[in-house]
Amino acid sequence: MDKVDVRRVVFYLLIAFGFSWSVALVIYMTGGIAGSLPVAPGSPITWAVPLLTVYMLGPAIGNIGARLLTGEGWKDLWLRPNFRQGWKYWLIAWILTPLMVLGGGLLYFFFDPQAFDLNALNGGEIGGTAVTPSMMLINIGVAILISPLANALPTLGEEFGWRAYLQPKLLPLGERKMYLLVGLIWGAWHWPVIWMGHNYPGYPVWGSLAMVWFAFVTGTFFGWATLRGGSVWPAVIGHGALNGVANIWLLFLAGETNPLIGPVVVGVVGSIFFAITAGLIFFNARSEPAPQTAVQETQPGNL
Repeated sequence: MDKVDVRRVVFYLLIAFGFSWSVALVIYMTGGIAGSLPVAPGSPITWAVPLLTVYMLGPAIGNIGARLLTGEGWKDLWLRPNFRQGWKYWLIAWILTPLMVLGGGLLYFFFDPQAFDLNALNGGEIGGTAVTPSMMLINIGVAILISPLANALPTLGEEFGWRAYLQPKLLPLGERKMYLLVGLIWGAWHWPVIWMGHNYPGYPVWGSLAMVWFAFVTGTFFGWATLRGGSVWPAVIGHGALNGVANIWLLFLAGETNPLIGPVVVGVVGSIFFAITAGLIFFNARSEPAPQTAVQETQPGNL
């Protein structure tokens, strides 16, 4: 049985958190997320948008930095696609992720139908643009099909760290403990932007706890796809799909809602199908440390 390489894990976390939280400090000092200035006069895009993308690179930089500082080398990067054996996990992550996002929103509106904005489906306007049912369906379809690829680079910035470095390092503890620890760490990594109103505006404390839960349930799914697919790319695809459709239900929302609950996927109801999937994975995973042979079977090779 392998032991957890605590030294390399600590180096990784210091670099990943140090880089991303430094970027968060820059965001805070330049107006925060809500008060960020536009990148150009009249532009709807504020500086917070590219800075949040830079923030996402911290885990990947942690992977590279820890390898350089500890002399670990470049084996077991989990970057080999392994598509011939793992293609079904690519497909599962690509298709199941948006279905779980959409399903969580539907469940929220089932219990609170008055929160659903029918105007969006009856020629209403969103942001001054007329919206038709066919337009909404096309936009959702494009988001499902294209967003995993369009978001691949920034999500690789996270997954190359969490799933391709931290997860294998903690795997000797057993899959269950590994999923719990990675979820806790990934959730805490989000805290500075949560405190600035991202994802859970108005709920800095409860939002921090909710993000840990959300990171655990989604991270367990992405981690499982990585392990079974023998590559980080199913997680990259799934994470890209998640980011592409995460806020889709806001287009149908009438009035204000509690982001801790839904309909957005980061809410407890919005993430319910991720929670069910994570529960199935978690309780069928190894609770004890994996034997040496089992750990080796999950390694994707030198790339």
